[in-house]
Amino acid sequence: MQLILMRHGEAESPIDSSMHSDARRRLTLRGQQQAASTAQQLIQRYQPDLFVVSPLLRAQQTRQAFANLCPQVPVVTYDHIKPEDKAVPALAWLSQLEAQCIVVVCHMNIVAYMGGLLVGEPPRSFELAEARVYEQTVIANGLSVEQIRIVPQLVR
Repeated sequence: MQLILMRHGEAESPIDSSMHSDARRRLTLRGQQQAASTAQQLIQRYQPDLFVVSPLLRAQQTRQAFANLCPQVPVVTYDHIKPEDKAVPALAWLSQLEAQCIVVVCHMNIVAYMGGLLVGEPPRSFELAEARVYEQTVIANGLSVEQIRIVPQLVR
């Protein structure tokens, strides 16, 4: 099975979004482009059968980049993959899901910690809208192999 961990695209800075809470920070235009690029690259290689997304707006908007590419795939909003959440319980919850290709859209720091736990290494930062594909029989600490890293391809 594949577990694909993806960080959200570029969001408004906390200063620019002073009218909003952190949970309501939106993707910038560049962030929308990043999300679309990564989504397109992922869908060319993989067929997700479930999306798990943080409730924060920037993660929800990042997942939206997949909506036209695979509209039939169910989406679960999971409240415990926000930046301050813990990776161990998040992975334990993910391990109970019945799916062969799960895309998880969330945030630094939790995404880096989940990735590190999967391969039994220290956490490594994700770029904005970066996705990493892990292959495993079951989702558990140290039992995954990282297959590929996908980063947005934007024209400057």
